[in-house]
Amino acid sequence: MFDSDHTFTSPLTGTPYAGAPVLALTVLWHPDLARIGEQYLQADAEGALEVSRFFPLFAHPGRDGLALGHGSVSRQPLRLARAAGGRLSLTPPDSRMTVEVNGSEIAQAVVLEPAQLDRGIVLGLGRSILLCVHWTDRLPRDNPVAGLLGVSAAAIQVRELIRTVAPTELPVLLLGETGTGKEVAARALHALGQRADRPLVAVNMAVMNEGLAAAELFGTARGAYTGAQSARSGLFAEADGATLFLDEIGNTPAAVQPMLLRVLESGQYRVVGGDTDRRSSARVIAATDQDLSGQDFSQALLRRLERFVITLPPLRARREDIGVLIVHALAQARSAGGAELPALPFAFVSACANYDWPGNVRQLSHVLARALLLAQAGQLPLFEALVGVRHAVTPASVVAAAAPVPAPARRRALDQLSDDEVVAALHNNGWQIQGAAAELGISRPSMYKLIEAHPAIRRPEAIGLETLQQALQQSGADIKRCAALLLTPAEALRRHLRGLSLLG
Repeated sequence: MFDSDHTFTSPLTGTPYAGAPVLALTVLWHPDLARIGEQYLQADAEGALEVSRFFPLFAHPGRDGLALGHGSVSRQPLRLARAAGGRLSLTPPDSRMTVEVNGSEIAQAVVLEPAQLDRGIVLGLGRSILLCVHWTDRLPRDNPVAGLLGVSAAAIQVRELIRTVAPTELPVLLLGETGTGKEVAARALHALGQRADRPLVAVNMAVMNEGLAAAELFGTARGAYTGAQSARSGLFAEADGATLFLDEIGNTPAAVQPMLLRVLESGQYRVVGGDTDRRSSARVIAATDQDLSGQDFSQALLRRLERFVITLPPLRARREDIGVLIVHALAQARSAGGAELPALPFAFVSACANYDWPGNVRQLSHVLARALLLAQAGQLPLFEALVGVRHAVTPASVVAAAAPVPAPARRRALDQLSDDEVVAALHNNGWQIQGAAAELGISRPSMYKLIEAHPAIRRPEAIGLETLQQALQQSGADIKRCAALLLTPAEALRRHLRGLSLLG
């Protein structure tokens, strides 16, 4: 299907702005990792959008478009249509393809609320491909900035702002939650600026008390305090002609804030214990995750810092970027290890796409690093265990209000079910065989056959005593959690543990 008859150049080119928000589809996950991040923008605001194996055509900026083209995607189209009140109706095709909305399988049409669309709807097709359905007010654009990844309108805007202000001498204030990439943005501002050949001097204001902060920033004169046997330069002197990054600026001690204001206004400062003014031409970039307008922070200093403000969006506000970030993490791990990495299970990637990531990109990176280590060791990475909270993803609640009561699952042939689907069904049902069988649309005896043939699922009797004891301790003697850690059915595990007198 990937020939000239099925490629195109997007008509939505030229200006980087799409004007009024348009509906967009972003490839969050695809067996061909090079496809991740491709987008389709719906030019017709009123028309319905059909998604199938052959249409629409997704593209990276400036490249020809391609259909999804994967065998797991039905030839019959899934239909997205605008409904009253800003809602979006989603009708699955009459086919055997599994369709998931925000992690929950659907069997008939659902209507999604505007707030759900604003959040970004994760659409799973055939347990192989993930699409993010979302609004965008910017056309896809290739404006790379080192370290700042993403195809979302929010990511594009941040990169545009960095490119705009980097060549100037203006101070920049970076705002954003923990883990959104403020330090990465600071490094990009420096690298794209006129001082790129000079050092980027960085300091975290949260680790310094009043006395230490003044001395570190401005230096000390000889004899300024007991033990000061010689003069010492501060960070403003070190960053003279270069860039000074003040991270966690909201934690600057109150007594030091007027000193910062002075050097920002005039370039002048005085070392601790000194009697003459000195000058620094350091360009200041500051960052914080705090609301500086609503606390005991110098408003005059804030006004000076906010001559140019860049807000780094939380990851939950740019859900369409999660796939791109996962691919980047895979590439880094492959480069560091030099070996081919095992594929991440679809269920794990889907959970990543649906999670709201309170720790943002940093948390996602840490979870992916641990998942890849487990995968390389031959273990199945379980999202809930890696994130560290029970029921981390509750996607069913997202569609429950809009979705009708689902029809009973269709009976499926065993050869249609992948190993990932079997594990995901067991995990979703607390490793209870009956519930997993019902989810997969198969009988209990058929479920036993799949478990017996599965390369990762073990009989409790085949698990060593020490491993059983460790899992029991880690799970707090919760059988379902213990079963998930060991990849073994819960009821059989319970019987085995009782037989070993490990469980009352």
